[in-house]
Amino acid sequence: MSFPLSPSDPVGKREPSRGPGHEERERPYWLAWARIKGIGPHRLKRLVEFFGSLKQAWQADALDLQQVEGIGPTLAQAIVSARPGLDPEEILEQTQKPGIPFLTPADPGYPPLLWELPDPPPLLYVLGECPDWQQPAIAVVGTRAPTSYGRLWTQKVSAALAEAGCVVVSGLATGIDGIAHQACLEAGGKTVAVVGTGVDQVYPAHHRSLYRRILEQGAVLSEYPPGTPPAKEHFPQRNRIIAGLCRATLVMEAPERSGALITAHLANHYGREVYALPGNIDTAAARGCLQLIRNGAGMILGIEELLQELDLVQGSPPPEQPPSFGPSDPQQQLLWQLLGNEILSLDALVQATQMDIATLSSTLLLMELEGWLVQLPGMRYQRAR
Repeated sequence: MSFPLSPSDPVGKREPSRGPGHEERERPYWLAWARIKGIGPHRLKRLVEFFGSLKQAWQADALDLQQVEGIGPTLAQAIVSARPGLDPEEILEQTQKPGIPFLTPADPGYPPLLWELPDPPPLLYVLGECPDWQQPAIAVVGTRAPTSYGRLWTQKVSAALAEAGCVVVSGLATGIDGIAHQACLEAGGKTVAVVGTGVDQVYPAHHRSLYRRILEQGAVLSEYPPGTPPAKEHFPQRNRIIAGLCRATLVMEAPERSGALITAHLANHYGREVYALPGNIDTAAARGCLQLIRNGAGMILGIEELLQELDLVQGSPPPEQPPSFGPSDPQQQLLWQLLGNEILSLDALVQATQMDIATLSSTLLLMELEGWLVQLPGMRYQRAR
């Protein structure tokens, strides 16, 4: 896996493309084509690009269909055979019956960045109120079992993004996802949960209260029909939507086999920015993030710097920080970022870093000798002023 360190086409500075056929008459055909076996999101987009509209593609014969990349003689004939049994207008009416709103790429409210994917979902069910997709959307994802350090930084980053006017997107899972949604809501921001179930299902069940709050201040999205229960295979597909909705994906903590790494891989594949929070090399929850950083993902080294990297800071840049934004040693850098403008006790630093007391004490002493921090009475520490 390789992450571009300096993309030539920075995400968020390009004009998102809108697909053709964004008209009311195209809506039924997105639903009808999605019913045909062998026609997934990839082929649907190729059909639109080749014929100009799915209505036009619906009328094409087998020979014309075979000119579309990925459609051979067998599939073309299967399409022609299936169409007489499918009435697009009737399918539209059936889809509308449950009363749950939905979007197709034919609708003006369909997220523009999602249309850029090679496999945009043909149908997105929506509960709540979708944000204005002209607002920057940032994905915040990570492990279901974060450390106190991961929880703290997820809260800080998500609140800062909300205050900067971003939509925080995550997956409503236990752990980092839930913390990101909660922190965004508490900061008065808008958040979007992309789920691997129907939008009317709450999974995990203990997030019922959070789910209700998201519906009040944001939206729950899914490509799966109402009533769909959780299934293991749904979640990697869900992750592509999280990555696709957003100009950048932030991985806050992730072990080496975390689903959050799938989201990061997809974001990179789509040409979006990827950032990871550096953590303690002895902590399993940090290893996936460290792997991402090793492969070129941006490092989250502080709120102001992150907002600048994401082009979210208005006006003049903040004053220069101390040389190199703190010490270069990873463990010292971690402590430097944790302290920020705060005064923290030794116990709080042990909890936040998960370092053993001997390693932490020696690192703090070295930083004090090098002039990075000062020790206050009561084994409390702050940055040197």
